[in-house]
Amino acid sequence: MQGFIENQRQDPSKEDVSKRLHSFDEIYAFFNNRVVARQAERCVQCGDPFCTSLGCPLNNAIPQWLEAIAEKDLQKAFLLSNETSPFPEILGRICPHNRLCEGACTLDDGYGAITIGPIEASITDLAFDAGLRLPFPGVIHDKKVAVVGSGPAGISCAHYLLRAGIGVEMFERADLPGGLLTYGIPGFKLDKKIVKRRFAILRQAGMTLHLNTEIGRDLAFADLLKSYDAVFLGLGATAGKQAGIKNEDHPQVFMAMDFLTNVQRRLYERDWREDYSVVGKRVVVIGGGDTAMDCVRTAMREGAESVTCLYRRDEENMPGSRKEYHNAVEEGVVFMFHIAPDGIDVNKQGQLVGIDVLRTELASPGPDGRRQVTTVEGSEHCIPADIVILALGFDVQAAPFVKDAGISTGRWNELGCDPVTGRTNQPKVYTGGDCQRGADLVVTAAADGRRAALAIMHDLLSGEPE
Repeated sequence: MQGFIENQRQDPSKEDVSKRLHSFDEIYAFFNNRVVARQAERCVQCGDPFCTSLGCPLNNAIPQWLEAIAEKDLQKAFLLSNETSPFPEILGRICPHNRLCEGACTLDDGYGAITIGPIEASITDLAFDAGLRLPFPGVIHDKKVAVVGSGPAGISCAHYLLRAGIGVEMFERADLPGGLLTYGIPGFKLDKKIVKRRFAILRQAGMTLHLNTEIGRDLAFADLLKSYDAVFLGLGATAGKQAGIKNEDHPQVFMAMDFLTNVQRRLYERDWREDYSVVGKRVVVIGGGDTAMDCVRTAMREGAESVTCLYRRDEENMPGSRKEYHNAVEEGVVFMFHIAPDGIDVNKQGQLVGIDVLRTELASPGPDGRRQVTTVEGSEHCIPADIVILALGFDVQAAPFVKDAGISTGRWNELGCDPVTGRTNQPKVYTGGDCQRGADLVVTAAADGRRAALAIMHDLLSGEPE
């Protein structure tokens, strides 16, 4: 270990731009056994590992599995990695590591952070390829839990309940499981076969999956409360935020998730809408997070004539992953910073022809610590566009059955719960993920699902004999 002087940081190789723009295949080739060991050897094995304590919402045992894979003990690294994380091969691909574990790495100041994300993804990839399997005991208890929602929080909760031998039935309103992992995150970031494999593992472990089943419409929530010993709500945050500008309800103004889902449905050879096509169009995406990066990179692959991304702050303040921003730049996306939308321009024929914008400046920090944005007087101008995509974040969509059940909610429809257990004010009901904390990262949803699963285990099994 501590080979950070001899071994330089090495990122996974990625497909050349000229090739990757013609495909939705993953662009990165993750590490083989030799390279993953060499990269892990760079870890200095800190006594107080900030990558774990400060950088990782799951508090993964990062130094421990780095040491194991550096010693070429794939099985130990695989089991350690999967002990605290419900899907490390997914989080190793899509987490904004520069803001989390790698950003907290001691070596990030001068030597280059350990490639924690790629190593994390590679360990489980290599383990599955080698035939290793996760230890599930099968359903050994007479307790049953209903998990509503098959996104990251729901997967995580189900994973840990099944690891404890508790029966799980999962209910998903869509025709495929996975939530945003399936329909939101593009394949060039996350191969859908990886998501499909995780659900195969859960089903083999004893989980029953109900698709095309919306609670409150196809199945009453009251029936879940009667039939199951506990219910976990992982409903996500699916209502896209609007900009509050003139003509934003125009048909050629798309919400980010609607656009991404439609493209993914076409790739899945399911029903999709032709009116979401961007072929030959001038596309403008508003936003600076990972969803915005997904939209701009998808639009490039979908054949847009040009793709421009507008963000009201500067490059350094973009909330998304740095690597996704750089990938978008490589792929031909034009970024315009210090720009705020002011209205959608429509011609006399009713066609969208541009977006009115204002230049912005960063002022003093606000209550959240971020510098506030002010507009520059007299800076109005128009950016030509045929299609505008709003990637401004997501709100929790109110579910009538939540109110009917008396579950407490906040100002933005977020579900209230105990921050330690995820338990709501209603007996038997737990929650986590975006529907509880607001739109956030996949890794925080995974942590919430695990938190709730541990509380459910305690509540359901504490009276059972050893």
